[in-house]
Amino acid sequence: CREKQRKEATRLLALNEKLKAMNKVLVKQNDNLSKQAFQFVSQNNFLRRQLRLLKEKSTNLDGSKDALVTSETNSISRLVSGLTKHRVPQPPPWDVNPAWLLAFAEESLSEFLAKATGTGIDWIQIPGMKPGPDSIGIVAISNTCNGVAARACGLVGLDPTKVAEILKDRPAWLRDCRCLDVLTAFPTGNGGTIELLYMQTYAATTLASARDFWTLRYTTVLEDGSLVVCERSLSGTQGGPSIPPVQHFVRAEMLPSGYLIQPCEGGGSIIRIVDHMDLEPWSVPEVLRPLYESSTVLAQKMTIAALRRLRQIAQESTGEVVFGWGRQPAVLRTFSQRLSRGFNEAVNGFTDDGWSLMGSDGVEDVTIAINSSPNKHFASQVNASNNGLATLGGGILCAKASMLLQNVPPALLVRFLREHRSEWADSNIDAYSAAALKSSPYSVPGSRAGGFSGSQVILPLAHTVEHEEFLEVIKLEGHGLTQEEAVLSRDMFLLQLCSGIDENAAGACAELVFAPIDESFADDAPLLPSGFRVIPLESRTDGSGGPNRTLDLASALEVGSTGTRTSGDSGTNSNLRSVLTIAFQFTYESHLRENVAAMARQYVRSVVASVQRVAMALAPSRLNSHVGPRPPPGTPEALTLARWICQSYRLHIGVDLFRADCEASESVLKLLWHHSDAIMCCSVKSLPVFTFANQAGLDMLETTLVALQDISLDKILDENGRKSFFTDYGQIIQQGYAYLPAGICLSSMGRPASYDRAIAWKVLNDEDSTHCIVFMFMNWSFM
Repeated sequence: CREKQRKEATRLLALNEKLKAMNKVLVKQNDNLSKQAFQFVSQNNFLRRQLRLLKEKSTNLDGSKDALVTSETNSISRLVSGLTKHRVPQPPPWDVNPAWLLAFAEESLSEFLAKATGTGIDWIQIPGMKPGPDSIGIVAISNTCNGVAARACGLVGLDPTKVAEILKDRPAWLRDCRCLDVLTAFPTGNGGTIELLYMQTYAATTLASARDFWTLRYTTVLEDGSLVVCERSLSGTQGGPSIPPVQHFVRAEMLPSGYLIQPCEGGGSIIRIVDHMDLEPWSVPEVLRPLYESSTVLAQKMTIAALRRLRQIAQESTGEVVFGWGRQPAVLRTFSQRLSRGFNEAVNGFTDDGWSLMGSDGVEDVTIAINSSPNKHFASQVNASNNGLATLGGGILCAKASMLLQNVPPALLVRFLREHRSEWADSNIDAYSAAALKSSPYSVPGSRAGGFSGSQVILPLAHTVEHEEFLEVIKLEGHGLTQEEAVLSRDMFLLQLCSGIDENAAGACAELVFAPIDESFADDAPLLPSGFRVIPLESRTDGSGGPNRTLDLASALEVGSTGTRTSGDSGTNSNLRSVLTIAFQFTYESHLRENVAAMARQYVRSVVASVQRVAMALAPSRLNSHVGPRPPPGTPEALTLARWICQSYRLHIGVDLFRADCEASESVLKLLWHHSDAIMCCSVKSLPVFTFANQAGLDMLETTLVALQDISLDKILDENGRKSFFTDYGQIIQQGYAYLPAGICLSSMGRPASYDRAIAWKVLNDEDSTHCIVFMFMNWSFM
């Protein structure tokens, strides 16, 4: 108890110190804002007096009225320009020399400090984030400014020098950064350093070009001991050094940005981050321009990412973060970085990495790119030459596509794709990808949509402090390989990175990236990432769809006769748009390149069709339609099926299933859907397959209405349950019903669920023919 009290006291002291430091920051910021508000009020009153005086003089003087108005207007214009001149000063045309660079750096520093600590930009709080002791910091975005801008202030448990070192290494924490080259650097007379940098960033989708930056970075120490790193773009129009445009890149502009790092009493640092850019939105298709004009997106991708990186490293250094599998935090961060970088390389397909476009089959929906030099592609992976990836005598093929989605929150879609892989994945394709890690490649499969025959087990590996990103191993069990294919292990493994699944994070990009990996899970294993990226084009409004939104494709059944959803979704997502980018990578041998290309093209099209089906089901706009409940695939109309189930139960059992008139089909369907017992329909075949289930049934099986059709009855029953069913099957067919004893079922995720008893009955259609068999599992619960 004493040890526990001591640890608790230590934790509270640390939290108290953090609160005191953040309180000082807030007090200082409040003082600055109060002074600026007083200045604005004074200036506003002065302008009002001048205007009133101007009006009085203009009414009293006739001959000199025009001259007076001109004079007073000029004086007011000079005043207004004087008030705003310090915000955006124009640099004089200096010669290109170190003295010019130092003057340019000092000017950039003053502008950056005005944004970091003052009102160089009109800041507003970012939607959805509230400051507090457990928050990542205070985050704001620009209200109105040239380009997009974001600012953050936070406290981290690292010294200022370490903070600056981490933030300067931008490729290590900014997932969109492809490279950052320091072309030249020299010290200044005041103890600072000036560097000329060239940076390239990835394009987020296949529909836009990547960006690059040519900037000056200035590092110095202020009089109060604060460390400053500020950065600003250089251009030929300023008279400074310039570099020519680079093919496939659009030159973007970084306005004065940077980091202000102040040492904190008792250790740690208070850091202020400002990112201000002009991303040249004119160069992208109009539908994508909101992505390049959104300060919220910039805050999520860059500003908040920098704070999260610092916080993660600080907590890892104190031992607060525990990782499994015996891996060091740096190794796991490297895995995450390699997955993200490999996916970005696949989406962008730069020619200097060896990528070239392959001819299409006449339809331009899927783009195929090939890379015939995999050794160059995996240059950063030490032992790649010892694996199958480099010994195939072929290369890498990437099939990618982008499309626009309406009314689907990115976090919701990606979370569904992560938890329900069987909705879109093909086990044959997974097996082919896994074969790239073996010495004998698996033969090229013929793609079939949705043929996933094995179960998925998610094995957590690591996560960031705020759980906004997960690194995990996916174990695919029992994918049904034949004996001739025994060269592959029965279980396949994927290393998977999932991020952005918090629905409350406005402007956040959601990603699901995975790559096959050998069961040895070596630190230097080659990775060939594939996956999905969903980027919102507009910020989500507060209160539109919470994390309790259902993931079931059968949610359309929650519609009454008037076409309104009974669960109370507000429909505020009706204007939400996002762009989905899909990229899948495969290895190929030279003589099989065309076959692999045809397979990849067909597979990506099937994945696109599956994702579109899922997105349409998840979109709240379906719930607001006036067409009534949509029937599930492969079944008769839902209203008719509900009526048949009700009538058959009353016929065989002798009582009503619900206390309602079975002729009122809509109310019966609603009662059936919301019934607490799990009700499931299965086909009358030698191997019964489920065709319909109510909400409780879907919850019990942990599946969706579409994926339900891939589940057979024998997969969910245990051994005793199967024996009992086959014993009573004849009774069900002849007598029409049977009571089953208590037992255990297995969900699609392998979780056991117990039930007190069950009843099965035969459903007859209007011609008195057997349509299906219904099971009702009573008082079920997960064990």
